[in-house]
Parts: sequence; structure tokens; C-alpha cells
Amino acid sequence: MASGQSWPVNFVVQIYGADHASWQGTILWTQSGKKEAFRSALELIRLIDSTVCTPDEPEDDAP
Repeated sequence: MASGQSWPVNFVVQIYGADHASWQGTILWTQSGKKEAFRSALELIRLIDSTVCTPDEPEDDAP
């Protein structure tokens, strides 16, 4: 997703299963209509993070 996202950012997350102790499903960005599958909860978090965090924002742990 583009980093210049307008706020608020809305997602629709569908969980299809929980194999191997993690979630599988799809995430839909409501503003753009983009839909992407994920194979683990970590991958879902990374997809959300790639939209919410922009390169212009300073990191919390930066000196």
C-alpha cells in the first residue's frame, strides 16, 4: 500500500483457519479495495504495519 495513506485507515480481516498455531485469511483495505491473503498472524501484522507506518515517521527507539 502507498505510504501516503489518509487517516483513518480501515481494514476488514477475515480469518479462514488456524492451522499450525497461526491464522490464515485475507485482509481488505476499505479505502483502496485492495485484498491480500496472509498465511500467519505475523504476516498479517506486517501487512498492517506496511500501511500504518510511513518512512517519514521517526522510530520510537531512535536516539
